[in-house]
Amino acid sequence: MKKLIPIIALFISVTVSAQTSVFNGLLSKHVDAKGNVNYKALKKDETTLDTYIAYLEKTSPSSSWSKNKQMAFWINAYNAYTIKLILNNYPIKSIMKIKKKGKSAWKIPFAVVGGKTYTLDHIEHNILRKKLFDPRIHVGVNCASGSCPKLHNKAFTASNVDGELEKLMKQFINDPKRNKLKKKSTIHISEIFNWFKGDFTKKGSVVDYINKYANEPVDADAKIHHLPYDWNLNGK
Repeated sequence: MKKLIPIIALFISVTVSAQTSVFNGLLSKHVDAKGNVNYKALKKDETTLDTYIAYLEKTSPSSSWSKNKQMAFWINAYNAYTIKLILNNYPIKSIMKIKKKGKSAWKIPFAVVGGKTYTLDHIEHNILRKKLFDPRIHVGVNCASGSCPKLHNKAFTASNVDGELEKLMKQFINDPKRNKLKKKSTIHISEIFNWFKGDFTKKGSVVDYINKYANEPVDADAKIHHLPYDWNLNGK
């Protein structure tokens, strides 16, 4: 039995890698460098997404996995199920239009992982934000909308998640569509920094966090305004 454990672990690792590769291929094919999604083409390629989702349905992340591996898995799961939800309702102009029994897209229990059914909210708030806390999670998960940090056009893995989230956070903070930092004494930033303020202020102020990534640091006492949120679909 002891000899079987490393073999089983290796098999699981290979399976995770292979299935993540499937999702990676789908993203690289249908999402451009700016995060715009070709949902029309994706709809025609939905069986490929379903292959990845079938893997999620029967796979439970192990507590023995590294934090990075768990984080990569759950961010990918969140994004895959968000895409699936859009495709299930396509064509649609906004994820905000999706309702089921009075519940919004984020509160519909439909995302099956390891035989358990979750809502998108549960994955984001109870698993990613609570158990695997990292403020950069907010540029990893995607809400299929214009003002969201862009959907990454590659899947996350244990080996790339740290570097990719770091890169995505820098791109997000310096993206003039999503954060306007030119007037250093008054900045107009994403509502994400308002909705999840506590996540960004564990070790300082929101401005402190922004200045970790800003190409040109803003004033420490800068006045903060939050930009209106664009909930239009992040499609081409």
